[in-house]
Amino acid sequence: MNMLRNRLVRVVAGALATASFGFAAQAATPGVTDKEIKIGHIVPYSGPVSAYGKIGKTIDAYFRKVNDEGGINGRKINFISLDDAYSPPRTVEQARRLVERDEVLLLFAPLGTPSNMAIRKYMNARKVPHLFLATGASRWGEDYKEFPWTMGWQPTYQAEGNAFAKHILQNHPNGKVAIIYQNDDFGKDNLKGVLDGLGEQAKKLVVSQQSYEVSDPTIDSQLVALKATGADVLVSLVTPKFGALAIRKLAELDWKPEHYLSSVSSSVESVLKPAGLDNAKGIITGAYLIDPTDPKYANKEGVKAYLAFMKKYYPEGDPHDSLNIIGYASAQTLEQTLKQAGNDLSRENVMKQATSLDMELPMLYEGIRIKTGPDDYFPVDQMQLVRFDGVRWVPFGEVFGR
Repeated sequence: MNMLRNRLVRVVAGALATASFGFAAQAATPGVTDKEIKIGHIVPYSGPVSAYGKIGKTIDAYFRKVNDEGGINGRKINFISLDDAYSPPRTVEQARRLVERDEVLLLFAPLGTPSNMAIRKYMNARKVPHLFLATGASRWGEDYKEFPWTMGWQPTYQAEGNAFAKHILQNHPNGKVAIIYQNDDFGKDNLKGVLDGLGEQAKKLVVSQQSYEVSDPTIDSQLVALKATGADVLVSLVTPKFGALAIRKLAELDWKPEHYLSSVSSSVESVLKPAGLDNAKGIITGAYLIDPTDPKYANKEGVKAYLAFMKKYYPEGDPHDSLNIIGYASAQTLEQTLKQAGNDLSRENVMKQATSLDMELPMLYEGIRIKTGPDDYFPVDQMQLVRFDGVRWVPFGEVFGR
């Protein structure tokens, strides 16, 4: 009897020790308790690209939905979203606050190429997951060996620029190409994609390149100068405010080139409507997210679920705005990553799961899926060219990849 009692004592003591060790390990991961997962986020709710703030609002709404449904593996999401006004120094301040004061598990979907460049070294030095960035810079996937804690999400600007170039070479082999781009990492990365795609033909085709600063009030003078070159093709590598300004100014100038527009500025609600839908007719961009207004998706279950989500959790948001769809789809990607992590929510395991994804998302075009690996930090690496018909974006041609 004494032997049995002693054995039971040892078993119970061992179980308690194991439980205590598991609790200590869990407690050692910032932002994680047995009831909560704390996630940080940074987006410009103010400043020159405040239109992107919709992404943060949609993500917040999505995690409220997740919490109402019981959370992820029994843990509720505590989503802390801060404004950086698209100012890299401010991004640094907010990242430090989230990591050091709020002690988040990870930083999710911070927006902007220059903003994320400003915090990439810091996030990697702290070994905090810097996940699914809302920027298409190619470096997030290319530099993974040096910065293994950083991963992008959307297709790269260079891939999109290459697709524009390919279409130009096929359809305007003797055209005159004018380019306007934002003078920062975002614009230059996109520009590189276009010029690399044109190759040797760039010297022949590109008649002028004009840049602007994100703080500029208008880009009127640049567009007037570009029109004066006689260009019949315009490539606008711009953010939403300047996309709307460009479309409106082209109408004022009665200039009707074949117009290619960065996908980051393809929001019907935030860009095309303010510029005038008739003015935007015929514009070409790259897309990877389907348009829920397209009648052919009316009976798709994933689209129905998205529209129901928007109606219940973000009724003031426009469900047809591509920025809201980005927030929804990227949040689903993080949700799956955390589900795969199970109860091992160490930062190392979160990154392991982020680099082990193979999934479909209902709001991605058919044939485009989320797929990552230890040597593949490009979750979405395919796009579809689309043209605006005055009401919606209509896909044409084949899906293209990185």
